[in-house]
Amino acid sequence: MPPLPFLVFVVGTGSLGAEIAAVRLLAPYFGASTIVWANTIGVVLVALSTGYWLGGRLADRHPHLRGLCLLALTAAVLLALVPFVADPLLDLGVDALDEVSAGAFIGSLAAVLVLVAVPITLLGAVSPYAIRLAVSKIEEAGTVAGRLYALSTAGSLLGTLLSALVLIPLVGTRRTFLIFALAISLVAIAGLRPLRRYALAPAAIAVLIALPVGSLKAQTGDGKVIYETETEYQYARVVERSDSSRVLELNEGHAEHSLYRPGTVLTGDYWDGFLVLPFARPGPPPRRVALLGNAAGTVARAYGRFFPVARVDGVEIDAKLSEIGRRYFDMRGPHLHLYHEDARPFLRRIDARYDMISLDVYRQPYIPFYLTTREFFELVRDKLAPAGVVIVNVGHPEGRYDLEKVLAATMGDVFPYVARDAIEPTNTLLVAGTRRASAARLRRMVPRLPAGLRPTATAAAGRLGAPLRGGSVYTDDKAPVEWLIDKSIIDYAGGGDD
Repeated sequence: MPPLPFLVFVVGTGSLGAEIAAVRLLAPYFGASTIVWANTIGVVLVALSTGYWLGGRLADRHPHLRGLCLLALTAAVLLALVPFVADPLLDLGVDALDEVSAGAFIGSLAAVLVLVAVPITLLGAVSPYAIRLAVSKIEEAGTVAGRLYALSTAGSLLGTLLSALVLIPLVGTRRTFLIFALAISLVAIAGLRPLRRYALAPAAIAVLIALPVGSLKAQTGDGKVIYETETEYQYARVVERSDSSRVLELNEGHAEHSLYRPGTVLTGDYWDGFLVLPFARPGPPPRRVALLGNAAGTVARAYGRFFPVARVDGVEIDAKLSEIGRRYFDMRGPHLHLYHEDARPFLRRIDARYDMISLDVYRQPYIPFYLTTREFFELVRDKLAPAGVVIVNVGHPEGRYDLEKVLAATMGDVFPYVARDAIEPTNTLLVAGTRRASAARLRRMVPRLPAGLRPTATAAAGRLGAPLRGGSVYTDDKAPVEWLIDKSIIDYAGGGDD
């Protein structure tokens, strides 16, 4: 028979370990923003509370160890199934939500409810059930309850640390779920007879742990997946199209984060704007540039070709993307230096002045709030040369400009001059600095640019204009970017006006 304190401890480990793993499971589809975390924590808390109520009722009706162990074993089996039903379920859910353009809040809330609410509810029922069985004298009820809940909380702490620091990095998300499920099932079957019959459950889970993980999300209608992986931060895959071009997709795969076209460094997309817009302001050609959000190096590669004397500092928090860039996107340059750290700490640390700083990290719904604030752009300003310019790529649903207005207002609170280039229906490049960027100057500079960039510069000069008005200034204290994005997406779905 399993000691009740040990069962409670192991179940506590699995309940919070599963919460951490659930966020990781959702990240490829909805990101890991505070919205996703809030939904996951909220659903887990509600499920645990429901489980406490359910466990008390079940314990009163079936006050025996067999009932408790069956409950824990059922929870373990359901927990083991989560990563296997997640991919088809989340793929179906994302496609359905795309039809109505629902944001990360609705999508992640529904996903957490469907995937983990039931197993977490059953895990939550274990502690009150165990307390009912452990109390033999009413005078000891408080002591017994306090001891078992303390053990459950200690288990939850261990599960959190194991999941985040050990299991997910070493064995991946799927096996993290399975390991917690296996541990719970092994303890649960010790209280069940005949043992041979119930031992099939942990044996099956152990077999699933031993199986190769296989592909993660290899199916795509846009081409052939030639590489995919789960990095420390996200899911990443490289898709090769019929024309031999390659794109880097992250997480849900709706956005392209890098593009490679054989025989050219130009993309015909928004990345090309970073090459020509610095020439819209008075000053020398860029001699040192910082690319915040370098991904697989699309812009870095182009700078190396067109401006080989410029030093390019490519800043990318995910080192795995740099490996992908070198292997699949021909990321190289005579003066390319890579830094694998978050953009804001990098700027705070680096002792340098840049002629151009690009920011390409805004991808719905994965927008770090601390890169949208007045304090961040003050830091950017301090790292610019006197004639330096910052260029920000703002992705948005077609026709929706809420985020762009906020960023224009925030940048305008720091820089005297802000302009916009609506380079794509879903991308706007914001240009800011202490010197005015103008279409007229960019046109004058066209003959001095490399021949391959002249059509790009001419097109940019035709679009460059004043920023949109009406946004709020975001600060480190208040930057509700997740709500802004979800509102923008839902408004777009409903056909609302800006």
